[in-house]
Amino acid sequence: MAEVPTPTRPAEFWEARYRDTGRVWSGRPNRLLVDEATDLAPGSALDLGCGEGGDAVWLASRGWRVTGVDISATALERAARHAAEAGVGERTAWERHELGETFPDGSFDLVNVQYLQSPVGLDQRWILRRAAEAVAERGTLLIVLHGDWPSWQVEPPFDAAFPTLDGLLAELALPEAEWTVESARTARRACASPDGVEGHRNDHVWRLRRH
Repeated sequence: MAEVPTPTRPAEFWEARYRDTGRVWSGRPNRLLVDEATDLAPGSALDLGCGEGGDAVWLASRGWRVTGVDISATALERAARHAAEAGVGERTAWERHELGETFPDGSFDLVNVQYLQSPVGLDQRWILRRAAEAVAERGTLLIVLHGDWPSWQVEPPFDAAFPTLDGLLAELALPEAEWTVESARTARRACASPDGVEGHRNDHVWRLRRH
């Protein structure tokens, strides 16, 4: 992970991250989204922290109507272009929100939260609770977060608190009468350093269904 500059407002940090480089992500969907969402019936989806749209475009290609949300206007422009090039522009909408301060309206059959972790101020607990509120009846909340630093990371570039499987569920405090935890697991994946050092990283996955 690149060294983090002097902390600034999240909007400034993330806009600079996208604006000052070419494409940041591969354009492909996150593997754990594919693993967990392939068997879901298409409906309406909210993709929080959508970046350049890889997840949203994959969902739209499978019949979902997707609202992608990000803090960076540049990321959203790239996401809209990706969707248009993939032929799913009419199934996608894009909204800019500084999550933690504003949140999209509506309820959704799937709320997808992939790696919503930031080196600069992010009220993750507030965002995830709002994400749960946005899930429609019989809908799904899918959360994927890093569980630790990569195995080759000797000196972390900044302080970070990684969630545990049980700890996040306790923070969300979702009523058992309204929610079923369908999956709460750790997935290990290969993760090489920028210098090519081989290693791995653990990600945590939660899939919850609203009754």
